Amino acid sequence: MPRVSEAHLAARRQQILDAARACFARNGFHATSMQDVISEAGLSVGAFYRYFKSKEELVTAIAEQVIGRVSDLLDEVRAINPPPPIEDVMRRLLQTVDPQFSPDGVFPMALQVWAESLRNPELAAFVRTIYGRVRGHFDEIARDQQAAGRLPADADPEAVGAVLFSMVPGYALQRVLLGRPDPDTFLAGITALLHAPDKN
Repeated sequence: MPRVSEAHLAARRQQILDAARACFARNGFHATSMQDVISEAGLSVGAFYRYFKSKEELVTAIAEQVIGRVSDLLDEVRAINPPPPIEDVMRRLLQTVDPQFSPDGVFPMALQVWAESLRNPELAAFVRTIYGRVRGHFDEIARDQQAAGRLPADADPEAVGAVLFSMVPGYALQRVLLGRPDPDTFLAGITALLHAPDKN
């Protein structure tokens, strides 16, 4: 039999992930069955299970794609010398993640996965790992800002990193549940906080 090309395998895998995203957006993570995704993808059961064995594997693969783009962006930002101000870092980040707020984007599904992870140890371990990885980027960004003189010398980079990281899920939660703020409004708030006058 002719050997299947890597491009064909990648395309078929993406076909399945696109089907999973559509099902999760339409029915929710918990209510979506593997058979739902198989039907949406238009594949045989055997063909499907060559790529993914569980919903958890589907969620992991979808999230890894998005987090990979975020990680790549933060690596690019950290390579800039001198480092851009924090508000510029957040602007680039929001521009990258903002398309994921559409109905079939990752963030509506992320809220479902967060909830499911409270009772699913496999998902809980994945959430800790993947968010810990992104959090590490923000710790390093805080260190870069400190080295550039934009943070006090005695500031704790990990404490600053924790706050910077929390802005992303906080923004996501508001956008999914409330439909606002828009990126410009959120960035204006960040800038106002960072440049508040010192009254002392």
